[in-house]
Amino acid sequence: MADEPQRHRIEVACPECGHLQTEPALVVSTQCRACRANFQVQDGKGVIRSRPVTRLAKPRKDGDPEPAPQPAKPNPPLRFGPSGPPARPLLMRLLRPARPPREVICFACHHSFKAIAEAQSSQCPKCGGYVSLIDHDITGHSNTRIQTRGNVIIRKTGSLSGVTVRCHHLTVLGGLSAAAECSGDVVIRSSGKIPGTIQCRHLRVEKGARVEFLSPVTAATATIDGEVRGQISCSGAVTLEKRAQLHGLVRTSSLVVKPGAKHTGTVEMLTTKS
Repeated sequence: MADEPQRHRIEVACPECGHLQTEPALVVSTQCRACRANFQVQDGKGVIRSRPVTRLAKPRKDGDPEPAPQPAKPNPPLRFGPSGPPARPLLMRLLRPARPPREVICFACHHSFKAIAEAQSSQCPKCGGYVSLIDHDITGHSNTRIQTRGNVIIRKTGSLSGVTVRCHHLTVLGGLSAAAECSGDVVIRSSGKIPGTIQCRHLRVEKGARVEFLSPVTAATATIDGEVRGQISCSGAVTLEKRAQLHGLVRTSSLVVKPGAKHTGTVEMLTTKS
């Protein structure tokens, strides 16, 4: 440092004893050559450290016993195989439990695979096709085509007409004048005529709803708790709840009519493959 040009050095006063000494212009901290105090240098001025970087050990006397050695920390057990996802804090697991992965069916090749529950989209591992997983909430009139494996809700103030909706679960509280292809359930809680075809895993018409299907309905199972007119084909059971009414042709492997329910029309019983 002594060989540095004088213009690259500054004069700094020790904040403890006032001793002046020269230091490099870019100095950050130093030690007083008079009192050996450590201090910082800010804007060319000596400043007392906010806390010491070292701590003096307590002097030992000849009669003091030897300090006990620190116990050695046990080595963590060895784990083999791929490591799992990091564990979430207990509070987060209680407040927001992890949702199981959802079942997704590809629109292009109909391959079934699993996707993360919170995902907004996915890709079919078989054909590479894009699959949207976004939920749709319809509160006004809409004639926009919907294709998603998320859920669609048509509110009381909403309606969907003139298109085909392809989704997972479909809940109808308003008007539906469109066809529906659902990999999950179709739940109808409103009254009206539905001109489009309905394809779903399970059809449920809630109590108080009065629905007329102008095109065939195809489902695995169906539960009628309101009043329905139309043609229904189910590979599984069709259940009429108490005071439910069903008018029209029914193709099913099992028809369950509870006390007070009524069916008017033709019933074609399907044979199940053993």
